[in-house]
Amino acid sequence: MKLVIQIPAWDEAPQIAAALAELPRSLPGFDAVETLVVDDGSTDGTAEAARNAGATHVVRLPIHRGLAFAWRAGIDAALRVGADVIVSTDADRQYAAGDVGALVAPILKGDAEIVVGDRGVATKHDFSAGKRLTQRLGSWVVRRASGTEVPDATSGFRALTREAAMRLNVFSRMTYTIETLIQAGNKEMAVASVPVRTNPPVRPSRLIRRTSNYVLVQGANILRITALYKPLPVFFGAAALLALGGLALVARYAWFVVSAQNPAGHLQSLLLAAVLFVAAVVCFLAGLLADLISINRALLEELVVAKRRESSKKSED
Repeated sequence: MKLVIQIPAWDEAPQIAAALAELPRSLPGFDAVETLVVDDGSTDGTAEAARNAGATHVVRLPIHRGLAFAWRAGIDAALRVGADVIVSTDADRQYAAGDVGALVAPILKGDAEIVVGDRGVATKHDFSAGKRLTQRLGSWVVRRASGTEVPDATSGFRALTREAAMRLNVFSRMTYTIETLIQAGNKEMAVASVPVRTNPPVRPSRLIRRTSNYVLVQGANILRITALYKPLPVFFGAAALLALGGLALVARYAWFVVSAQNPAGHLQSLLLAAVLFVAAVVCFLAGLLADLISINRALLEELVVAKRRESSKKSED
């Protein structure tokens, strides 16, 4: 069994050596523990600093592509070098490296395919009250969308089996955390969570510079990924709301007629109701089309998984 600990890094030359030094070099249950740094187009020599610090593998992207792309590149590289389990952590040492063993324990026991480290965001002292509330609300929404019970959905400290890593895809550029959880839930993977420790922040977050923007982007991602995997509930739900709005306007017009008031002055209600009914029909048809597309997407994903298996097998040979 081989464990590969991957670190996406962007301009992390001052931090990468310390981050690598803290990671375990051996763990019970694994014959080998290796490290992999993905330099996401850094301009400060992060890749060279990682090599000098003893990283087992270094992958350098020619330009900065974002955390989600770098994470997926690291997953693919880890698969190519024969990883049986992959742990993802951050270069800013937010997560306690000593908890890697606790993170992979449910996988070694056969209880989970994906394990997410729970930072205890509800009581995390270095988070502002607004950020704690946002994290808790976002995690609740993700639990409903994914069908998983992960209390800290945005945690990047997580472990994946080889098979789970092959089956996950990333469409966002910003972050992979929420997107992959929703995918895992809809693909019926076994997802677990374990409490982990964190270290004091060494620099401001580059991912969440403005909470409002982060919430909007992640909200859009949740809606998009949910519609991708469960199009019928999303589109049919929207159609139902539009139809109810149209019925309410028709009922309003009918009340004016029955109450002997002048209905001619309220014809705009019928016009708006007609628009809402047409929009409801469009949403309904769009839901049917999206459902057919989702079936095609599922088949394409199986082809991608087969290609990844073939590529990783060739790399091992």
